[in-house]
Formats: sequence, C-alpha cells, structure tokens
Amino acid sequence: MNNRRTLLGLIGGAAVAAIAATGAYAQDVTLKLHQFLPAQANVPKLVLDVWADNIERDSGGRIKIDRFPSMQLGGKPPELLDQAIDGVADVVWTVVGYTPGRFPSTEVFELPFMVEDARAASYAYWKMFESHMKDTEFKDVHIVGTWVHGPGMFHTADPVEVPADLNGMKIRGGSRLVNQLLELTGATPVGMPVPAVSEALSKGVIDGTTIPWEVTAALKVPELVENHTEFEGPALYNLTFVLAMNKAKYESLPDDLKAVVDKNSGLDFSVFAGGTQSDADGPARAIAVELGNNIITVSAETAKTEWLPIVQPIYDTWIADMAGKGIDGQALIDEARALMAEYTANH
Repeated sequence: MNNRRTLLGLIGGAAVAAIAATGAYAQDVTLKLHQFLPAQANVPKLVLDVWADNIERDSGGRIKIDRFPSMQLGGKPPELLDQAIDGVADVVWTVVGYTPGRFPSTEVFELPFMVEDARAASYAYWKMFESHMKDTEFKDVHIVGTWVHGPGMFHTADPVEVPADLNGMKIRGGSRLVNQLLELTGATPVGMPVPAVSEALSKGVIDGTTIPWEVTAALKVPELVENHTEFEGPALYNLTFVLAMNKAKYESLPDDLKAVVDKNSGLDFSVFAGGTQSDADGPARAIAVELGNNIITVSAETAKTEWLPIVQPIYDTWIADMAGKGIDGQALIDEARALMAEYTANH
C-alpha cells in the first residue's frame, strides 16, 4: 500500500513538473475590454482588436481578452473610466472629455486650432502624460495608451462656410471645449456621446455634429446630412482618448505577463493608435464623396482670419481655469507645441 502511494505521489509530481515545463500550468488571465462603439467601427477594428490580438499572441495565449463593444457590460460612456477604476471592466477605451474637468491637463490637445497631426499630438500627449498626469490625474488607473483622433470638423444639414452660418444651429459637441467653441460661433451645443448621434440627426434633434471623418461611416452620417466642413492646417478641434486598465488587475499579473502588457503600451502604441485613427479618415471621406455630398474646405488663411479670432477667448478662459486648479496652462500649451514640433521634425 505504501509503495503504491509513493508511486502515485511520484507520478503526480512528475505530471505537475511536466505541465509546469510546458507552461500550460502557468497563470492564465482573462481581461474584459469595454468600450462604446460597435465592434465593426474603425477604432475597435483597427486599434483595439490589433492591440488585444497582439497581447494574446505575445503572451502565448496566457492572456485572453474578451471584447465588449457598444457598452455591453452596462452603464453609459462617461462611466467607462470609473468602470476601469472599480474593476467592472479590466480595460476600457474612452473619450477623456466625457468626464469634463476631471482630467484637465489632457484638454491642452482639445483647444481649437491646436493640433495639425494626430501622430505628433499623440506623441506629445504620451510624453506629457508621463511627466504630468501619470501620478496625478490618472493615478487611479494604469494607462496603456494616450492619443487623439484626426481633424475634428462639422457635418451639418445646412452648409457651414463661415462662423455666422452656425448661428442658431443645434450642434452636437464632443467635449467641454468643443461646446465652448460652438457657443462662441453662435451655435447651441448639445452634449451627447457619439453612439447617440445617428438617431439625433435622423430625428432632427440636432442640425449637425462635430466628429472626425473616420467615425462617420459607422454612424452613417454621410447618409443623414449632406454638408461637411473641413479645415486646412491645424484642426478645428481634437478629442483625447485613453486605453486604461484596472490598476489592481495590472499589478496582480506575474512579471512576464506585465512585460507583455508593457511591450504593447506607451509611446509607440499611442502614436500607432492616433495615426491609425487619423488614417481611417480618408476611406470614410470617400463615402461622402461617392454620395455626392457637399464638402467645404476652409483654407488655413480663412481659418486664421475668420475662425480663430472668434474662438481665441477659449485659450484665455482655459488658462484661467487651469490656474484655478494650480496648473500652468500656458506652460502646457508651450510644451505641447514644442513636443509636436519635435515629432514632426524627426519624422
């Protein structure tokens, strides 16, 4: 009897050793990734799925990422960052401006006519996240990437060529600063997350929306309005995004799996995400062209002489707001511009 038990013990021990050697016994982790767009939209398809697939591949299948589009885990888009903090989701992708005033430093990239290139801005955003935001505004989450979309612009029922054309129009704005821009041009800003835009346009609740080209395809915007106003040179506005992970979940990973997440995080990933989102503008714009829609292009000169003077007060107000929070807004503007120029000079 004793011999048999010893033999079984040896076999059991050998089996455990064999499993450990193959890695099959190693810790397996499933992460829930939650976001607000449909699965077929550009960001989930071209950025988030690529990131998740890379994590699964680089971990040898030890990390599995379950993807929940269109707020399938419940809640509303403005609650996503809290879901990451509270562990309702392990990873979230969201628009930072959905929680106005909570992450104030990120707004430097949302100022009107501030950003010309999404890659340069995403580069600057990550650098500034590391030096200013990591241990302050974002201390409660583990940030994987920071980026901006391509040029924000107008998509409207009636044509918009000069600021006066917006007078009296109800326009959806994507952030606090975009809403200020709309007010200054005489429009009535209507706050709503991106997924609500299609229905609001089709029912005439709004006369237009501010979004970049790339998301118009998923929302069927070119079928709902016929006019699109784009700007040469710096964009009318941009929005900031984060891919954020629950801090405790990240810290609970074994070192080799943390290394997999780290490899797929940071500066290069942020630039990839912003650039990929911006590159998706072209194919989406082509849909509006194919439909015969009216695309108005505001020249850089007209933007400078007719649009910028109207929205310039946003800079002054924002700098004053930042001062009230103990943040030097002008220094953030100068640093963002210098870092964007640094990226552009090197690429």
